[in-house]
Amino acid sequence: MHTQVIHQLRENITSVFLGNAAAVDRVIACLLARGHLLIEDVPGVGKTVLARALARSVGGTMSRIQCTPDLLPSDVTGITIYEREHSTFRFQPGPIFHNIVIADEINRATPRTQSALLEAMAEDTVTVDGTTHELPSPFMVVATQNPYEFEGTYFLPENQLDRFLMRINLGYPAPPDEARVIKQQPARRELRVLESIMSPGDVSLLQDATDAVKLEQSLIDYVIALASATRTHDDVQIGVSPRGSLALAQAAKATALIADRDYCIPEDIVFNALPVCAHRIISRSTMHEGDTLTARRLMQQILETVPSPA
Repeated sequence: MHTQVIHQLRENITSVFLGNAAAVDRVIACLLARGHLLIEDVPGVGKTVLARALARSVGGTMSRIQCTPDLLPSDVTGITIYEREHSTFRFQPGPIFHNIVIADEINRATPRTQSALLEAMAEDTVTVDGTTHELPSPFMVVATQNPYEFEGTYFLPENQLDRFLMRINLGYPAPPDEARVIKQQPARRELRVLESIMSPGDVSLLQDATDAVKLEQSLIDYVIALASATRTHDDVQIGVSPRGSLALAQAAKATALIADRDYCIPEDIVFNALPVCAHRIISRSTMHEGDTLTARRLMQQILETVPSPA
């Protein structure tokens, strides 16, 4: 049953996002693992199309936040309004109160506004004026960002990056896929009429099934060994946090479920190590999180040196 639903979700997304099937599976894995996704790449390669295709496929409610330097935290979380006729205060929810939240060009927002997402992404709640509000379930943030070399971008703080289960790149499409994009123009046609193929309740059932996937003790030890290796590596200033270890385990479970297994194998962990762990590493040589190539190289070295369970 789960395999059929996941296959339908994949088919629905790939009907408008043409090319890079691996990226589609990453998006689905993040959804199943109750995680948030950061898509980083140059403009025009389909970051927002992929995010919107997921949101429309899942159903429920969707919002889109266009991040700009003048965006305020209250523009994201909402504000408390005083109603004179009733002499009471009423909370007006912001765009964060939706099942799927698309944050376009998140690194164009100031660090102050980015911090408004921290509580929401970690605890599925938002606190405004001392009152805590529950977010809808399921809840997922899909953020896009341009490379840091682009003008008008800000570095995402380490604690903000740590909230994202995965950070992926799409790359340029292969020539045949790019030809299909030119002919079909799915972002202008199919995406507008794309129908949902599951409800938020269906997503919650898939997430529960992901939680139930077996992760043997030897694989748990392998996850911890990988995380520990990043913390003791001579070239690493900041290694993978315990939240990162949990994210890697959950991503492995989601990958197993997508492959129609109720148990994990070492390959599930290896497959997710770079997108889950690399953005949580800061090297001593660069000292900032924008150096993705160095972080991925360090994580690849660790993967090659830490023995995998047989």
